[in-house]
Amino acid sequence: MKEVNKEVLKTAANKLMFDMSEEQYDNLLNEFDTIISQMKLIGDIEGVDDAEPMTFPFDVTNYYLREDVASSPLNRDEALRNAKDVVDGQIRLPRVVK
Repeated sequence: MKEVNKEVLKTAANKLMFDMSEEQYDNLLNEFDTIISQMKLIGDIEGVDDAEPMTFPFDVTNYYLREDVASSPLNRDEALRNAKDVVDGQIRLPRVVK
């Protein structure tokens, strides 16, 4: 497992285009340390590797899904009517990652 340190957190934050104060990095690093120590404790439980992964904690017996009925789609003008920034028939969004 890759070691999580302050430089790793700063690199990840930089790639996601946000920054935090040194105090926030310290708090986040402490939280990661807590999570990793808890994961190690779970890993020490006897037979945990033999347990079947759970996808949902309860048996689902009722299915309340509606029928899938095809309908006519929106035309382009209707779909773009509420968009703030439209260029060449496409919605322009701000860049969020590098």
